[in-house]
Parts: sequence; C-alpha cells; structure tokens
Amino acid sequence: MWLQSLGAEVIGYSLEPPSVPSLFEVAHVDEGMLSITGDILDLPQLQKRLQENKPDILIHMAAQSLVRPSYQFPIETLSTNIMGTANVLEAARHVDSIRVVVCVTSDKCYENREWIWGYREDEPMGGHDPYSCSKGCAELVIASYRRSFFSSDDTANIASVRAGNVIGGGDWAADRIIPDCIRAIIQGEPVLIRNPQAIRPWQHVLEPLAGYMLLAQRLWEDGKNYAEGWNFGPDEQHAVSVETLVNVLCHLWGEDAKWLVESNDHLHEAHYLKLDSSKAIQCLAWRPILTMQDTIAMTVAWYKRFYEGEDPRIITLEQITEYQTLCKENHNA
Repeated sequence: MWLQSLGAEVIGYSLEPPSVPSLFEVAHVDEGMLSITGDILDLPQLQKRLQENKPDILIHMAAQSLVRPSYQFPIETLSTNIMGTANVLEAARHVDSIRVVVCVTSDKCYENREWIWGYREDEPMGGHDPYSCSKGCAELVIASYRRSFFSSDDTANIASVRAGNVIGGGDWAADRIIPDCIRAIIQGEPVLIRNPQAIRPWQHVLEPLAGYMLLAQRLWEDGKNYAEGWNFGPDEQHAVSVETLVNVLCHLWGEDAKWLVESNDHLHEAHYLKLDSSKAIQCLAWRPILTMQDTIAMTVAWYKRFYEGEDPRIITLEQITEYQTLCKENHNA
C-alpha cells in the first residue's frame, strides 16, 4: 500500500492470505496492482511469472514467519524459508530487468547468546528452533548467491534485511502478541501471556519498511556498495519486556483490558534479543523515529478504529501519511 501511494507499479506473488480476517482482503490491497497467487516452492511457475512481468526491484518477504508453528511444521518451515529463498534468487538471476533484490529475513537469524547488547550484521548465524534455524540458513543462501551469481557490476544488487519484533494494525496472525491481545480484548477475556519477562526489540511495521525502501533506493543508485546484510531495529530503550508492552497496550485500550500469565508448558523461546542498527543509521541516514508509546498508540488506534467500523484502507493510508510527515519533521532520509 505504501509503494502504491508513492506511484510504484506493484506486482504481488504469494499464497492466499493466512488469516481471517486479513489486511490484504479487508483493506483491498490488491486494488490497482497485479496480484498473483503462487508458491515460491514452485520454481518453474515463479520463473515464468518473473519473466512475464520483468520487475526492476524484487522484495522477497514470503516466509513461514512464526516460531511456534515451526515446531509443528518444521519441514514446511525449513522448505519455505530456505529453499523458497533459493528459488527466488535462482529465478531472479535469469531475469535481466531486475537490478535490485531485497530479501527480508529476521532478527532471529543470529545465534542467540542472550547477550545484553545488540547483534551486529557480522555476528554468526544460528538458531535453536526450526524457524530461527531457517532464517540463519536463508542468510547463508543469500550470501552464497550474492558471491556466486551477483558479484559483477552487470548483475542485480542483493541485500538482506533484519527487523525486530514488528507490530502494527491489521495483523491477525496466530501466536503473535498483538493479535492475541486484540482477540482477547474484543472477546472480553484477559490476555494470556506466555513469557512476560522476555525482552524483544519492538517496533512499528512502518519503521523497517521505511528502511527497506531506502535501502532499495541506495542499491539502485549506488549498486554493490550496499549489497550486504542490514539491521533495521528500534532504539535500545524500545527493547522492553512482553509485560511492559502488554501493560501499555491494556492501559491505552482501557475498558478494563487485563492480562494473565498462561500456565501451560512452553516451547523454547529466546529471553533476550536486541539488534544493533548502527550501520543503517550511519550509512543510510535511516533511524527509528517512533517512541515505544507512539508505536503501541498507533497500533491500538488502528484496531480501535477498525472495530468501530472505519475503512481499514483509509486507516492504513492515513497512518502511512502521518509517519511520512514525522520523517520529514525529523529530517529522516
């Protein structure tokens, strides 16, 4: 939607929306774009579609994107996130029109040592659970393809990007903290929290998206100088516990919203995880501009307006415009 509002010609290639409702459907994201239903594991079909449409810039965001389902469906997670990424890059290297590829992975690609400081782009890849493993492996695939097939000046410029725990309006995925909170509150039930002391780098979805688009621009203009891995995380003070996040959300929502600790046994989850985004701040003139309070307030406002009957497309576009205005006021690139 942001790319459309900027005048880009957008083509999407994805499976059907994974949740009901979904932002894609309720906000009519497919209006004004070509939307193709397809699986990145189907390499011949993916190659065909790329050859037909000849994009200039390719942003790879397709994934099995949740930790808990990776324990239920490890082979699907590994296949989609590793071989799916390989398929996207393999298809891209045979399409001469493509000059830029931005591959979105995850902050969980790093071997988590429960450090108190943020992970930098040159830290070792790794992962305890199948999801984290798949993202670390995807990074290795991207680096391998970049060195093997995209190193010369006449080939596309390939970068990988890693965001923190992204939140925002319009997310209804299962086993994600904000959708779980909203579902419980709407149903008049207490929010159940698995790991209240876990610390995560929370950020509004528009923050890393701004970084991804800025990086794509730099890759277009300056080529191989930016073809590497990049972190786009929040400021250090925004890496707070799940308990703090949910307390602020419940306070902003009002209406007696409350939470409880879920008593069931839990699968392994990292306790402490932060990103160091110094490189993006110094080299791209990108930086996060929303405070923790701003991030949660924008998210709560989106859902409140939606459940009060407002058009989710209008809500989303208004928040994009609001964020762009804040960027200009803060002289953010």
